[in-house]
Amino acid sequence: MNSHLTPGAGRYAPSPSGELHLGNLRTALIAWLFARGSGRRFLLRVEDLDRARDAGTADAQLADLSALGIDWDGEVVLQTTRAAAHEAAIAQLSSAGLVYECTCTRKDILAAPTAPHAPPGAYPGTCRDLTEAERAAARQRIAPRLPALRLRAPAGETGLGFDDLVLGHVVGDIDDLVLKRGDGTVAYNLAVVVDDAAMGVDQIVRGDDLASSTPRQILLQGLLGLPTPPKVSYAHVPLVLGPTGARLAKRDGAVTLRDLAAAGTSAGEVRAMLATSLGLAEPGESVTPDQLVERFDPAALPREPWVWGPASA
Repeated sequence: MNSHLTPGAGRYAPSPSGELHLGNLRTALIAWLFARGSGRRFLLRVEDLDRARDAGTADAQLADLSALGIDWDGEVVLQTTRAAAHEAAIAQLSSAGLVYECTCTRKDILAAPTAPHAPPGAYPGTCRDLTEAERAAARQRIAPRLPALRLRAPAGETGLGFDDLVLGHVVGDIDDLVLKRGDGTVAYNLAVVVDDAAMGVDQIVRGDDLASSTPRQILLQGLLGLPTPPKVSYAHVPLVLGPTGARLAKRDGAVTLRDLAAAGTSAGEVRAMLATSLGLAEPGESVTPDQLVERFDPAALPREPWVWGPASA
C-alpha cells in the first residue's frame, strides 16, 4: 500500500451478471477518479451473492477495468466469502429485537393495503406483529419454502435524509426491508453496509439509480454501530442512456469493450470517449489515467445523463 494514501477508501462493486457496458465502465471510472483524486485507496468487490444471476464474468470485468487504466489496491474481495460477517450482523440486529420472519410474497405485498402516503411497493407490515402461533402457522403454510427475515424499522423512521455530493440533499422512504431472502441469500442492503465498513470504505460512488436505497443503508449503519454520514460520503452519478433515452443496455449495440474492440475501437479510445463525456478531454483527444486524475474536479461533474449512440463513439 502506498504511504501517501490518506485513510479511507473508495470502491467499485460490480455484480458478475454480465459484461460491463459503457455505463458501468463510466461509473467505475468516476469512482476511481473520486478515490485517486482525494488520495484514497481504491478497492474492488465482486458482489456475487445472488448465485442465480452470476454469469461467471468477474474475471472479464476486472480485465476490462484494467484495460481502461483503472487500478486498485489489495486483493479483490468476493462477497460470497463474507457470509460469516453478514450472519453476525443479522444476529446483532436480532438480539436487539429488530428482526422478524416474513412469509409474504411479492404478490401479497402489492395486493395488501398500505399506509397513507407510503411509496408504491412499500412493505405494509403484514408479518410484523404476528403471535408465535401465527408465525408457526405461516411457516407451515409456505413449507418447504422458508420465511424471509425483515428488519423491524424503529418507530418514527419513515424517511431519512443525507447530503449527496452530486444530488444534494436526498430524502428516502424506509420500510421493514428484507435482510435475508427465503432462499438464504443475504439482501444487498445489508451486505453492502457490512462489507463497506469492514473494507474501510468511506467514499461510495455509484449510479444514481441506487440513491433511493441509501437511506435504508444509513439506517442499518446506525443500528449496527457502523460509520454513518458525514464519516461516510455518497456521490450518486448520472447514468448512461441509450439512443432511445432508456437506460443503456446490450440491446443498444456495441456497448462493451469486447464489442467495441471488434468494431475497431481500442480501450484507450473508449477511455478518451468516457473522459470527453465527463468534460475531462476534448473530442478525439488521447488522455492517460494520470491526466484524468489531475483534471478531475468533483464539483464540475456533469449532473445530467450521458446519452450514448453510434455518433458518440
